[in-house]
Amino acid sequence: MSGGTVRSLGKGSAPPGPVPEGLIRVYSMRFCPYAKRTLLVLRAKGIRHEVININLKNKPEWFFKKNPLGLVPVLETSLGQLIYESAITCEYLDEAYPEKKLLPGDPYEKACQKMVFESFSKVLTNKKTTFFGGNSLSMIDCLIWPWFEWLEALELNEYVDHTPNLKLWMASMKNDPIVSSLATDVKTLRGFFNLYLQNSPEACDYGL
Repeated sequence: MSGGTVRSLGKGSAPPGPVPEGLIRVYSMRFCPYAKRTLLVLRAKGIRHEVININLKNKPEWFFKKNPLGLVPVLETSLGQLIYESAITCEYLDEAYPEKKLLPGDPYEKACQKMVFESFSKVLTNKKTTFFGGNSLSMIDCLIWPWFEWLEALELNEYVDHTPNLKLWMASMKNDPIVSSLATDVKTLRGFFNLYLQNSPEACDYGL
């Protein structure tokens, strides 16, 4: 499940029990772009998972045992293993569940994707494929996309008007069934931003 309708846990909540065998758990927040990276990878790879949303404005005490930094995303396995930092969780998932790889197996091709990720704005004019990693959704697209989903809600779309390749990529991402299954509508994003900027603990559950 994507976590889009799962209310968040806050201070005073009981910690969740062990992760069921055969699942992986992701501690998330519905509007967090870093967490969405991990959710996109989970969905793109077809990994069975459960989502526990954390109220980042009112964090549960027990959550700091999952990640001392108190940030999402965090992955937890049925063995109690904990992995955090979004780029690390995504690469872990690609290696731990190798059935459908999002990063190339060839070390050079993998390095190329990582180089593009580090400086993707410099390669926009040279991009010849539908997505950044090829003609289908790959790891680099999952890592970059969550911030572009915010552009319309923040009324920043005009800043990509002069980059036709980027606009084509954005259109392809919006039409991808994996990406669209995790999409958040503009009205909901704006409602979240308004409450978040007011430091409201209701922000993380906006729209539920």
